[in-house]
Amino acid sequence: MRKRKARKRASTSSKKGVLIIVGGSEDKKDEMKILSEVVSRTGSGKLLIVTAASNFAKDAWEAYERAFKSLGVKKIAHLHVEQPDEARDLQRIALFDGVTTVFFTGGDQLKITTKIGGSPLYDSIMEVLDQGGTIAGTSAGAAVMGQIMLVGTQENPESHKVGNWSMSTGLGFVRNIVIDQHFAQRGRIGRLLAAVAMNPGVLGIGIDENTAIVVQEGKFRVLGENAVYVIDGHAVTHTNVSHASAKKTMSIHDVRLHVLGDGECFHLSSRKVIFDEEKGPSLSGESDRPSN
Repeated sequence: MRKRKARKRASTSSKKGVLIIVGGSEDKKDEMKILSEVVSRTGSGKLLIVTAASNFAKDAWEAYERAFKSLGVKKIAHLHVEQPDEARDLQRIALFDGVTTVFFTGGDQLKITTKIGGSPLYDSIMEVLDQGGTIAGTSAGAAVMGQIMLVGTQENPESHKVGNWSMSTGLGFVRNIVIDQHFAQRGRIGRLLAAVAMNPGVLGIGIDENTAIVVQEGKFRVLGENAVYVIDGHAVTHTNVSHASAKKTMSIHDVRLHVLGDGECFHLSSRKVIFDEEKGPSLSGESDRPSN
C-alpha cells in the first residue's frame, strides 16, 4: 500500500477533480449515457463502488458491477461500511490504491455521512479528487456532495409547509450548493425552495432521475434525458421560514429559477448560464449571457 501524507480537512473540492452528481434511477441496461460518462472519466484506473448508503449492499454492488463491466471497466472493487470504526480499517483504505473514480450508490444519505465523514476513508476519497480523479454519486450518493444536505421522507404532499424538511452536513466535495435528487418525479421543489430560503447563500440544485450534472472547475454540464433546476436565493426580498410555525405555508419572494436540459451549462460562482451566442448554452462558451 502506498504511503499517504497527512492532509488538512478540505471544505471545498479540488479544481483538478470532477464530480458526477446523478439524480437517481439512471439507466443501467440500454444506452447508459450517465454511466458511460463515469467510465470515460475512470480511464484505465480502478473504479470503486461504495455501498455505505444501502440496506441491500450486495444487490447494489452486483447491479453496478454488471453494468460497468458491460461498459468495459476492467478494474472494479467494492467498498461497504457498516459502522464508523470500519472507515478506519486499513484493508478498506488499501482499496483506494489505483482508484481514479469513486461511485456512491443510493440508499440513505445519513448512513454515508455518519459512517465516512471525518474518517481516514474520507481523506482517501478527497485524495482521489485532489489528484484529478472523479467522485460520482446517485440518489443518496448525490445528496452528500454539498456542504449541506436535505434529509426527510422520500415523498411528502405538504412539501410547501415550513417544518417538513430538515438539513444536515454533507461531505462537502463542493461548496455553496445543496442537492436534491429524484426532483420532479417526487415533487421536491418545495423542500429545495425551503433549503434556499433557510440558506440564501447556497444554490439549490434539483436533479431529475436519469439525469446528472458533471462539475469541473466551477462549472457544471447537464447530462441525461430530463432536467436540472437551479434555485438562486441571492435576490430574495422576503421569506417567512425564520418565524413561521412548522405547519404554516412557506413564503418566499423574488427567488430566481433556471431549468437546464442535456448539454446546457452553468457557472456556479457567477450563477449564470454559460452561453455561446452561436451555439447556445455551452460549457465551451467564453461569455455569459447578460441577465435581463
